[in-house]
Amino acid sequence: MNWSGAVLPDYSAANLAGLVPALMAEAGTRPDWIPAAAAQADQVVLLVIDGLGWSQLTERRHLAPELSAMEGSAITSVVPTTTACALTSLTVGAPPAVHGIVGYRVAVDGPSGPEVMNVLKWRTPSGDARPFVDPITFQVVEPFAGRPVPVVSKAVFAGTGFTVAHQRGARQVGWYETSGLVVDTLAQVAAGERFVYAYYDGVDRTAHVYGFDAHYEAELVAVDRMVADLLAHLGPDVALVVTADHGQVDVGANLVELDREVLERLSMVSGEPRFRWLHAAGDDQQAVDELADLCRQRYGDRAWVVTFEEMQAGGWMGGAVPSGFRSRLGDVALVPFAPIAFMEPGEGAEHRLVCRHGSLTSDEMFVPLLASQGRLEG
Repeated sequence: MNWSGAVLPDYSAANLAGLVPALMAEAGTRPDWIPAAAAQADQVVLLVIDGLGWSQLTERRHLAPELSAMEGSAITSVVPTTTACALTSLTVGAPPAVHGIVGYRVAVDGPSGPEVMNVLKWRTPSGDARPFVDPITFQVVEPFAGRPVPVVSKAVFAGTGFTVAHQRGARQVGWYETSGLVVDTLAQVAAGERFVYAYYDGVDRTAHVYGFDAHYEAELVAVDRMVADLLAHLGPDVALVVTADHGQVDVGANLVELDREVLERLSMVSGEPRFRWLHAAGDDQQAVDELADLCRQRYGDRAWVVTFEEMQAGGWMGGAVPSGFRSRLGDVALVPFAPIAFMEPGEGAEHRLVCRHGSLTSDEMFVPLLASQGRLEG
């Protein structure tokens, strides 16, 4: 299979799935891909900036002098490059094939048959999915190796299905305004916590709504100030580590509706616009092969068209997807390398997004891994 140009994750080395275990390890025992500023630190703060891709940051270094001055470079995200998969891989220390959150929208067994669940909202078209999709059994790997790590995140996220799935056992420290993220993070460090996980989603939301315009640049400047505030109040024995879950691609109005002939061969559509799973209507391999051939004819000039078996053989999700997770995915995936989004009939709010992610392009796959020691003198 020709995946020319695709950036595949390096799950065995510098990858999001190994970052939290590496940083939670004892000082001096961390792998060599961890920036030197964090290798020996007694305390570590990991700041996850949702949606801040390596390409987007390096193209705007002049807007982010604090981030640009930190040590480090790029590491790979996971497949697909979506928040649900990447944040789970980060907190549980395992790739999607292991933890089972294999997409932003995945197939589940609903009360009346198969449905598609939005993992971030933990909802299906019929409503709240928690009565029939238990977050604890849906994702069984213990986050943060079972340790009660403080998670400094928006207060509104506490107790949601996705939070339970990928952060259960952690101690939720909710903030309401961005200034609270800094105050609460510093308080956890002052209390002696050896590892603090902080999460900020403003860059991602801004890119979705505005693209890479002046709003995005202003948001990057604001994030850089937040980093500066943290560094100014952390001691030299504390390392601030910055990463992200994925990058972004400006898709704008380049939306591709699935052809009628393709739709006629489907039982369901799941995934996301830049990693769209097609579920073949037939149960036999011939139906899958015919669907894949048709999609290559229709979309092969704009996307990698890959069957589940081909994706599996390529190790895209970090090994073989267990049989228990197989039903969550479709049979053929449309993974764009062009700046387009594959839409399905009836999609509403997502049509308005400007920047998107999910695919295997360098803009989406590479994320920063940066570190610096605090500057507060004792």
